[in-house]
Formats: sequence, structure tokens, C-alpha cells
Amino acid sequence: MANSNYQYQVGGSLPPDAPTYVKREADDNFYEGLKALDFCYVLNSRQMGKSSLRVRTMQRLQAEGIACAAIDITAIGTSDITPEQWYAGVIDSIVSSLNLYANFDLDTWWTEKSLLSFVQRFSKFIEEVLLKSRSQNIVIFVDEIDSILSLKFNIDDFFAVIRDCYNRRADNPEYQRISFALIGVATPSDLIQDKRRTPFNIGRAIELTGFQLEEAAPLAQGLAAKVSNPMALIPAIFDWTGGQPFLTQKVCKLIFASAEVIQNSEDWVADLVLAKVIENWEAQDEPEHLKTIRDRILVNDKRASRLLGLYRQILQKDGVPANDSHEQMTLRLSGLVVRRQGQVRVANRIYEEVFNLTWVEKELANLRPYSEAFAAWLDSDCQDESRLLRGQALQDALAWANDKSLSDKDYQFLATSQELEKRELQNALAAQKQANQILAEARQKAENLLKEAREATRLERESANALKQFEFQELEALLSAMQTGQDLKALVNDGRPVEKYPVASPLLALQFILDNIHQRSQLQGHQKPVRSANFSPDGQRIVTASSDNIARVWDLSGQQLAILKGHQSYVRSANFSPDSQRIVTASSDSTARVWDLSGQQLAILKGHQSYLISA
Repeated sequence: MANSNYQYQVGGSLPPDAPTYVKREADDNFYEGLKALDFCYVLNSRQMGKSSLRVRTMQRLQAEGIACAAIDITAIGTSDITPEQWYAGVIDSIVSSLNLYANFDLDTWWTEKSLLSFVQRFSKFIEEVLLKSRSQNIVIFVDEIDSILSLKFNIDDFFAVIRDCYNRRADNPEYQRISFALIGVATPSDLIQDKRRTPFNIGRAIELTGFQLEEAAPLAQGLAAKVSNPMALIPAIFDWTGGQPFLTQKVCKLIFASAEVIQNSEDWVADLVLAKVIENWEAQDEPEHLKTIRDRILVNDKRASRLLGLYRQILQKDGVPANDSHEQMTLRLSGLVVRRQGQVRVANRIYEEVFNLTWVEKELANLRPYSEAFAAWLDSDCQDESRLLRGQALQDALAWANDKSLSDKDYQFLATSQELEKRELQNALAAQKQANQILAEARQKAENLLKEAREATRLERESANALKQFEFQELEALLSAMQTGQDLKALVNDGRPVEKYPVASPLLALQFILDNIHQRSQLQGHQKPVRSANFSPDGQRIVTASSDNIARVWDLSGQQLAILKGHQSYVRSANFSPDSQRIVTASSDSTARVWDLSGQQLAILKGHQSYLISA
């Protein structure tokens, strides 16, 4: 039957008599270990039920006559607190938990021990006050130890005192009556961080996993109001939460509070989780859980990139081999991933949906100053060198990455960028070694330019003479101007553009004569500009080439003798053979063609991949 007073609790420690408390294997392991006065620690991610486990275990131990004290770290405080205040607060928490103030004055005792360091006072308190005040066994619970690790002063000594209590059992039987239980989000290696000291290597680790299906009967009780067989809902819930305590309690509470009638339990639960947990999750994350995981991963820019890179691999490969590396342990302590059967995998479907690949890429892009280039390089399968960094951009990226733990792909990107810059520098040095050769070539070029300048001067003089001759001998002037143009063409046979010619007067003179020669000697017929004109070696004919894709053959009177059609683009030049019997044309259509004097095409010369200048 449904219990009308049944309440699911999302977050915080459950009371010892809470009906929704799920007893796990860790409950008995923790209880039995502490009852045997083993030093135990429960180190796990947040909101896994550690504090509820502590409350329940303390109740069970106290029922066995064992004195239990809890050090309230949150009550002591960790912000802007001095070492003296903190150690005094630790002792005060123990005194208050065990009701020792009736026979103990902390202020007086603290003052009397003023010659001792704060950590020595804590050690003396255990030996001279705590062990003597209680004859039964004592267990001290230190919860939220990750808060202790955030103190601004060195806390290694505190954990060293705890380890000393264990080691002193061999010499002082009284210490066999005291044990400690350490609870929090940390690893044993975090407890003493000074690598010169012996690590915190004592105690019994208590593995606290998520809920198992066979343990979940207490959760089903509150669902009896929704379905006749509430246990049938549990697998559908676990399919999304993976048994994670906080999420499981939250989904149960959402179902409990829903006014809908459940039909297909699997689909109904899926719709509820998507609508109330995953979609717009940041607004619905109350009490905070998903944000806590996000912040734990992103809080430190120096290692966030590497954590995100590792998590991306886990998503893409559905898990990676477990190796207990610092990055894997950090991800596991966030709660986002868990270790199962030798693999590190995403803890549950809700995390996989919220913290998906899109979220990972977005957060990585926010972190990297070179994110745009990095993303493009990855898209090219790490092949596009144009996306690599160079110069100041590379130096800035290396400076940014200097004190951070990045993903393997980040390091590959930066290393490849450095290799490319080194290679380009080597190429530049090789080019510098060729300077002497370049200088010699420059001298030769200067000599050629000098010769060219002398020839240009001659052509300029011949052009001027042709213009003077044109006044009384038009045809002869035309022949002279054409010859000067041919000489200029031979001088600039390296394909340079007209604006780079050493002299322009031969072209201007030829153009002037062609534009102004009398009708009797004008060759008219082309529809576009004439690109070249040449006399036959025997002096009896003229061939012209034009941008209208045609070459034409004329006699000296301007009578057209033949039309050479066939080119698909500009005809840039046309020339006679030495015996004046054939004509060769060159065109922008990448071909040259051979013709007879009647305009009959004899051959097509193919093979060039770009336009032809001359033939």
C-alpha cells in the first residue's frame, strides 16, 4: 500500500529512519571496518550518499556502545581562517560531539599549551584529553575532507597526525581504542601532498557505488500510488540514472509528484526525464547537481582542456581502459564517469545526454585561444598545414599552454606547428645561402638590361624615322615600322606584358601609321583589334592576326587574298614560313595552326595547357 507520508529527499543527509534510505554493500563494510577500529575512508564523488552513510553508520556504532564524534568542517569554516582558529575548531567539534565540556575548558587548555605548535596541540589533545575522557572505543568521522584540502595553509600535518595515531598503536595500547573515518571528494594521494613526506598509505578503502536494482525496494514504496507494481518502474528509472543516488531520488520524486497516469512505464519515464531533467537542464538543476559536475571539470583552466579531451575519448569510444591516472581520477571524482570492468565509462544516460560531444566541443572552444584554427585542422584530419600556427600566434599559444594540462590532440597541434615553423626557418636559411648565386644572376641580368636598353634606343630611333618617312612614303614607312615592331618582339620574347617593354615607341609608331595610312594601303576587314601583322619574306603578302579569332592574308594593295578561320579564341600572332608558302598562327585557345596561302588548314598543333603568345 502507498504511504501518504512517504517523502523522497533530493540532496543532503538522510535521517537514520528515512524510508527512502537504500542500504548498500558499503553500509556493512563501513560499519564492520569501524567496529573493528580499522581506519576507513570513503572517497567518492559528490551526492553519492556519503553523508547519509556516515549518519547511519554512526547510529549503528553508537548502538554498540562506541563513542562517535564528527568534525564539522563546514561549521569551522575554510575561508580567511587562520591555522590556530582551524585547529581549535577541530578540537571544539570533537569536544562538542562527545559532550566533554563538563570536565574540559578548551580556552584554558589551549593557553597552557601555547609553547606547542597548533598541530602538536591537536596531537596532545587526542593523547591527554580524548583517550582519557572515554574508556570505550572512539571513532572520529572527518566529513567533507575536500573542504579541508582547499584551506590556504598547509594541511599535510593534520593527516600526518591521523596516520601517527595508527602508527602509535604498536607502542601505546590506548591508541588501539581510537579510529578515524575520512569521507569526502578526494584520493588518498591528495591527503598528504608533500612528495618529500610519506604518503597517506593506511586504512581501508570503502567502495561506495550507486544503487543496485536488488537494493532498491525502499525506493519503490513511494511509487505504489502511481502503479500497482512499483518495482516495475525501478528498471526504467535505473536505465537513466544508472543507480546514481541523487538522480535516482530526484526521478522518483518527480514521478511521485506527477499528476499523470503512467501507461508504458519505460516510455513514460523517458519522457519525464527528458522534460524535467535534461532539457534546459541548467534552469531545472535544483538542487544543483549537474552544475556541480560541470564546475568541477571546468574550475581549473590549466587542466580543463585535458579533462575534456579525455572525456571526449570516453564518449567517442564508449569507454577507455582504466589506469588510475590523475586525469581519470579527477573525472571519476566529478561523478561524471565510473570504473566498470576495467573500463572508465560515462556513469549514466542522463550525464551522457547533458554532457554530450556538442557540449564538450563548445567548452573546449571557449578555453583555447586558437580554437578556430585547431577545429579546422582537426576537420582536415590533421593534414591542412595552413591551419597551423606561426610566428606570434604560435608563441602566444605556447605561453598559454605552458602551465596547463591539455589533450593529446592539443599537444600534437602545437608540436606540429612548431615543426612547420622550424622547417620554414630552415628553408629561409637555405635561401640565404643562395644569396651569392642570386647576386651573380642579378649582375648578369643587369648586363642584359644594359644591352636591352641599347637596342631599345635603336628601335626608338628607327620608329622616329618611320614616322618622318610616312609623310612622303607611306608604304615604305609601314614596312619600316613593321620591321621595327618585329625587332621589338624579338627583344621581348620572354612573355612580359606590354607595360614592361623597354620602349613603346615602335608600337605607337606602327599604330599611328596603321591608323593614318591612306585607303589604298589600309587592310580593313577585322571586327576586333589586330594583334599582329607580318610581311612574307618575299615581300608580296601580308598576314594579320586579330582578336576576332581570325587571321587574314592580303596583297600589298590591301586586297584580301584569304581568310584563316578555325581558332576558338584570340589569334595572337601570324607568321610566314621562310619560303613564303605557309602561315603559322598562335591563339589563346591553346593551339597553333598551319595554313597554305589559300586559307586551307594543313595542321593543328595541340598540347599546350594555356594560351599561346606566338608561333
